[in-house]
Amino acid sequence: MGEVYRAHDSNLRRDVALKVLPAALTADADRVARFEREARAVAALSHPNILAIHDFGSDNGVHYAVTELLEGQTLRDLLRGGPVPVAKGVAITTQIARGLEAAHARGIVHRDLKPENVFVLGDGQIKILDFGLAKASFAEAGTATTQLSPGATEAGMVLGTAGYMSPEQVRRDPVDHRSDFFSLGCVFYEMLAGRRAFQGNSSIDTLHATLHVDPPDVATLVSVPEPLARIVSRCLEKQPGNRFQSAADLRFALDTISEGRARRVGATWSITVSVTT
Repeated sequence: MGEVYRAHDSNLRRDVALKVLPAALTADADRVARFEREARAVAALSHPNILAIHDFGSDNGVHYAVTELLEGQTLRDLLRGGPVPVAKGVAITTQIARGLEAAHARGIVHRDLKPENVFVLGDGQIKILDFGLAKASFAEAGTATTQLSPGATEAGMVLGTAGYMSPEQVRRDPVDHRSDFFSLGCVFYEMLAGRRAFQGNSSIDTLHATLHVDPPDVATLVSVPEPLARIVSRCLEKQPGNRFQSAADLRFALDTISEGRARRVGATWSITVSVTT
């Protein structure tokens, strides 16, 4: 979508990331609109789990966006090393849910959540990237106030990435914030199992699986708490009404799992100390 450079802001004396739309794409009105749409969507948000944008515009036909500079790796890079520990997977998913909660509160649906669009900083903080396919969802109980560029919600277009798109995206049906929970479920499943929830020999096979196939329960592939496996399965429900209905509900469920694990670890530690003594 763009070329990204490390740059220096001489006015504020800080390093930044400079994202530039390649010259070959500047004549493509749809690409330019998507580039601007991403900038406007991110600019409308301010949250520690969402990439911050400082400025965007064009100069002599060059379209650019200035964002905070991130040091670390994408979640895709992290997953090349195999599954992540359960506690780390829960921590990453919880932070993504927090970022989505902020976006949804402004009526913004990401629509392209995948490991390539999640950045893991050196200290473990998570940043959601690439709101280029974001759309304004005006079904958010009157909270949606963000206006995105024309062309963000064209009917009949399949927008997203095979293997992470929700069934309603595949069917080209209207989508709302619950579509992001399906995509997050795909990401969470992959973090825990070390394999994608939906993957065929071709994009068509993958999209067919998304619509008609339930992946193996993650608890049958790796050792995870059963309540956590249920959270993943609920995110991957084919019907939006059967998924979590808000990012806050999803985050609460994940926090409950984390607190439960912490209590069990604390209890084990206490027993060990008493026996040793």
